[in-house]
Amino acid sequence: MSSLDGAGPLERRDLDQYFARIGHGGDRSPTLATLQAIVARQTEAIAFENLTPLTAAPVVLASRDLQDKLVARRRGGYCYELNLLTADVLSSLGYAVTPLAARVVWNRAENDETPRNHLLLRVDLPEGPHLVDTGFGGLTLTGVLRLDEGATQTTPHETFRLQARGDGYVLQVELRGVWRSVYLFNLEAELRVDAEVSNWHTSTHPSSLFVNHLIAARPAADRRFALSDNVHTVHHRDGSRQQTQLRSVAELETVLERDFLLDLSNISGLRAALARFV
Repeated sequence: MSSLDGAGPLERRDLDQYFARIGHGGDRSPTLATLQAIVARQTEAIAFENLTPLTAAPVVLASRDLQDKLVARRRGGYCYELNLLTADVLSSLGYAVTPLAARVVWNRAENDETPRNHLLLRVDLPEGPHLVDTGFGGLTLTGVLRLDEGATQTTPHETFRLQARGDGYVLQVELRGVWRSVYLFNLEAELRVDAEVSNWHTSTHPSSLFVNHLIAARPAADRRFALSDNVHTVHHRDGSRQQTQLRSVAELETVLERDFLLDLSNISGLRAALARFV
């Protein structure tokens, strides 16, 4: 199942605009090498951020709206937006893409009951099935993982592995020598109508993390940038980090533009939303 249900492939000008946005001028043939390049470039260029829910504006998942917001208006988004944009692009290039749903267990016990409110992608290649996830905040995959149980797999930033759990898998990350679980998923295709429901809940429910907290994340070649409310953190590849407490809306705006590469112009209600966190 493609994320393009009923929408058709992206037009050539949309693909050209997307590749200019992420800075990819190389091959577009549907190969593993192209997939790896797209994932690396998109994750560095298009940040994870939740400014739209914070301003009480709707998060729309239609292909045209994703192209307009994330590409033309140089914004970011969260998992549904980022991964569905990726799926739209990959499907248009000829990849076989299946969206999947996951239960997030990061910083929780694996047996905790959590909703299926994270979206990732399965991409089938001649080399076998692979996983892509361009939208998991501070642990967004900057590489492509083989759907290979137990294998330790490196990415440009962290090392990951997949372990069998029930009828599916748990994604785990190695941090400072300790394996930690990130999310649980199986291989049942996530229909777009189901993603729409989960997206609406995520972006509007009064108790949603994305309604109540400012969150942004972006990897660079040698570090990861993270923003949680007014705490700005730079995580370096060597394990060191610097934290700064931001004390004004102006400081928040500066960091969002500089480190998360966001165009903040024409976001209605943004300054009032940011003022909640300083």
